[in-house]
Amino acid sequence: MKHSTAKDAWGSLKADGQAILVDVRTPEEWAQVGMPELGSIGKKVVALTWGAGSEAEFIHGLEQAVPNKATPLFFICRSGMRSQKAAELAAQAGYETLTNVVDGFGDKHGPGTGWKACGLPVK
Repeated sequence: MKHSTAKDAWGSLKADGQAILVDVRTPEEWAQVGMPELGSIGKKVVALTWGAGSEAEFIHGLEQAVPNKATPLFFICRSGMRSQKAAELAAQAGYETLTNVVDGFGDKHGPGTGWKACGLPVK
């Protein structure tokens, strides 16, 4: 598994037409804090919540959204912790090219780091 900053992940998502961003936060976080916006590069975010106890559900959803296990996947959450666990789970399920966005999306509590702090597109 690789690790990337949000800014580097954005560059990789733009450069690789096959790469997919998987946002593993909750619907409440998406609604309150926002989501990455990939429309300008012709992509959509796969929004698929991961949490302890939801492993089987998460993998089922991931396999439905991304059936090709060779597809490069970037995982993002608020801070890089849940996305790390989700990427590890995807690796166990046979996904091959996985990257955790270590600085995450960020949150509504100040500038911090991550997707929002870098000024990357959000909705």
